[in-house]
Amino acid sequence: MTLTVRKAVRGDLPALLAIYENARRFMQTHGNPTQWPAGYPGAARLTAEIDRGVCHVVTGAGEIQAVFCLIPGEDPTYLQIEDGAWPETVPYATIHRLASAGRVGGIGRFCIDWCLQQGLPLRADTHADNIYMQRALTATGFVRCGTIYTEDGTARLAYYHRRAD
Repeated sequence: MTLTVRKAVRGDLPALLAIYENARRFMQTHGNPTQWPAGYPGAARLTAEIDRGVCHVVTGAGEIQAVFCLIPGEDPTYLQIEDGAWPETVPYATIHRLASAGRVGGIGRFCIDWCLQQGLPLRADTHADNIYMQRALTATGFVRCGTIYTEDGTARLAYYHRRAD
């Protein structure tokens, strides 16, 4: 199956909400019950990210197979890091809210590889219980740098990858 990445549009919203619901169910049944509470990230947040042009979808076989945000610029939750440090302080983009429809194996790595090709160093974070995202990040060359705290105060493992040259 050929996969392509494009910016999400408002018309994608029902499919994106379904993908996030699927991802929450997967996490709850695979040892990660608390990372994304019911309704997260929600239509309002997704619409805002679509309107900002930072929400992307992966399409294949005529369907949306995954969704993620690639957000350039400083992330306020990354200003404080514990148990480590960012290896450099240069402009970066952050990968957020990567979720799969569950129909294509390796799609997390596909999304991360696409992000790496966009020209900026990358940061990402995930819950300590999200072994699937941790594996995808380390398999694509990310290194763990410490712990950050999300806007709701919960801890996340913080990762960094220098720009692909």
